[in-house]
Amino acid sequence: MVFVNLVGVVLIALIIWWFWLYKPKAIELSEENLVVTVENGSYSPSHIKVSAGKPVRIAFIRKDQSPCAETLLIPRLEISETLPLNEVVSIQLPGLPTGDYAFHCQMQMYRGQLSVE
Repeated sequence: MVFVNLVGVVLIALIIWWFWLYKPKAIELSEENLVVTVENGSYSPSHIKVSAGKPVRIAFIRKDQSPCAETLLIPRLEISETLPLNEVVSIQLPGLPTGDYAFHCQMQMYRGQLSVE
């Protein structure tokens, strides 16, 4: 009984870490187009750094057949894009002010962040 409870506590801790505490290393956007891959329940890379005030183009390719992965939302920028399976979709962003801009699927199971510095 103690073993089962211990395993449950460890699993709860892992879930909390994965969904709320885990912060992936940020990828800095260079002059080239960045392609974000949507597969296996995540965006890769999921944390992107860009320079403030400069327009940016980010491409997304969806390889995950999950219906949740089909929609990309960037709420602060009022962007909603449909990501067809195995097709590259480019999103042009205007020069943005400094701050963090979350992007996610419609159910917020796939999550990422755009950091403007």
